[in-house]
Amino acid sequence: MKAFALSAALILALSPLAASAQDVPTSGGNTMTLTQDWDKVFPRSDKVDHRKVTFKNRYGITLAADLYQPKNASGKLAAIAVGGPFGAVKEQSSGLYAQTMAERGFVTLAFDPSYTGESGGEPRNVASPDINTEDFSAAVDFLGLQANVDRERIGILGICGWGGMALNAAAVDKRVKAIATSTMYDMTRVMSKGYNDGVTLEQRTQILEQLSRQRWQDAEKGAPAHGPAMNELKGGEAQFLVDYHDYYKTPRGFHPRSVNSNGSWRLTNPLSFMNMPLLTYIKEIAPRPILFIHGEKAHSRYFSETAYAAAVQPKELMIIPGANHTDLYDRVDVIPFDKLTAFFRQNLAAQ
Repeated sequence: MKAFALSAALILALSPLAASAQDVPTSGGNTMTLTQDWDKVFPRSDKVDHRKVTFKNRYGITLAADLYQPKNASGKLAAIAVGGPFGAVKEQSSGLYAQTMAERGFVTLAFDPSYTGESGGEPRNVASPDINTEDFSAAVDFLGLQANVDRERIGILGICGWGGMALNAAAVDKRVKAIATSTMYDMTRVMSKGYNDGVTLEQRTQILEQLSRQRWQDAEKGAPAHGPAMNELKGGEAQFLVDYHDYYKTPRGFHPRSVNSNGSWRLTNPLSFMNMPLLTYIKEIAPRPILFIHGEKAHSRYFSETAYAAAVQPKELMIIPGANHTDLYDRVDVIPFDKLTAFFRQNLAAQ
């Protein structure tokens, strides 16, 4: 079934880490291992200082993140927490955005969401609209404790599926002063309704029936089942799936810890997303500003357009001519970093 395949096709198992590593205690008494090697899919900048950090979210899960700071900066700076895409890790798109914005004068934090990458949480390779929204707020917690950050000048930037999480976090977390999304997905909408809202009530009911019964199978086995490997091509796929493959499965963006590069999501992953709409309170972000950025040719463009329509001023929708969904993951000649810089400088300015 097409809609079920969409949900099931969203899934990973933990992959080996690099040799140079650091053990970090977690809330469960275990340790998590963090690589200290530069293992990003983008080159390291000589304009910023970088270090690996950890912090806990409200649920006690230890998150791993990369903190980027402009070299030789002084005084209290504005800061930006960066997350996404859905199924990616901080060594991919979010890290590129974070490092670039640090070059432009911001303290930035790119984090691995709970249950994925180097962050803690069991079981692995599962997502949650609630817990992953909380991950953004936990990143704001961390940034607000840094001596060189002005906690009244913190923004968030969400890419792809974490664009929806960023909007959800900003609605509830009034500390966030400005919000930008890039190539945004509303994961609760796409898992509930399929692409372009094409899933009928009958199909949705059938999907939920299958996923509900999958819980019994997982309980009987004592371990969760996972869906098919992500972004494998067999021929005849839609162009946007080819675009995903060309980012996640090639040297352009492959990373061994990324669900989308090297594994699959837990099969029952869609359950909470199908029951908890992310953007219910988007109007409550106002009067704080939102910048939506999307590609003209992106299959996902309608997510930003409808979210923009639902939001309250101040808001802006920037459409990038000719760009597809994944162009905004890493194409530095396409991503409007000048616009992002101007947006955050204006809206995170010192008072």
